[in-house]
Amino acid sequence: MDLNGDGHLDILSGSYSAREIKGMAGLFQVLWGSEKGFEKEVTPLKGSDGKPLLIGDPSNDDTMTDRICTRPTAVDWDSDGDLDLLVGNFKGSLFLFRGEGGGKFAPQSEDLKLAIEGYHSDPFCVDLDGDGDLDILSGSSNGGVQWAENTAGKGKEITVKGFKSLISEGSREPIWANQKAGPAGSTRVWADDLNSDGKLDILMGDSTTINSPAKGLSMGKVFLAEKEWEEKMSIMRTEMQNPSEDSKDQSKLRNEYNKLSRSRSEFLTSERTGFVWLYLGK
Repeated sequence: MDLNGDGHLDILSGSYSAREIKGMAGLFQVLWGSEKGFEKEVTPLKGSDGKPLLIGDPSNDDTMTDRICTRPTAVDWDSDGDLDLLVGNFKGSLFLFRGEGGGKFAPQSEDLKLAIEGYHSDPFCVDLDGDGDLDILSGSSNGGVQWAENTAGKGKEITVKGFKSLISEGSREPIWANQKAGPAGSTRVWADDLNSDGKLDILMGDSTTINSPAKGLSMGKVFLAEKEWEEKMSIMRTEMQNPSEDSKDQSKLRNEYNKLSRSRSEFLTSERTGFVWLYLGK
């Protein structure tokens, strides 16, 4: 998007957290565009006070999950002609930084008192129902797609009451390499008319774990080995919940737990990956 209105596209990103900020908080990073392409370095997006934009007060640890894992989208929220920032976060809530033109934003965020089901809100604005105003889509840690309908009408500030499920949550359980996959959790959303039929389609990315037997073991042997491993892990977790007062005993227990945890790779390999699912509009 052209964030500062200079006729060149810019690239905007959130971040999980920033070490240079006192108190855990995520910055908004921007790669400014120019006639020659893009700037060489990414810079933190600043408010009109010259300071990096942050959600809320970083000194308040109780609101940390509001501030981390920032996921911004630029949209003219209030229909005043400049771009505002609609921001998701780890907690699943939504905040707004009002635009002041020229790539500047109000220093203080506004809590929209709006949240998805699950964590990791990631708003995407589009006129999903074709009534002329922008609605909000979001993925979720739970999977699926959630939709907040804008009831304000064209040319007015976005007004939504809450999110409802548009695409059902997926399974967050690992799948086997020979198993047919289905939509999983940790979803991200994009909407566009991909097949040029005049209807909006939805792309949904997810995250899942694929398990497979290690060292050519049969599935039967893997199931038996995993059952035994789970039983041992359960006993170990119980012991760790009631640790000895002796620090040497505690250290020995932690080492045994870590060794047992790593031993799972002897019979099972796990790969973290994801898929992109297409839902065609009707």
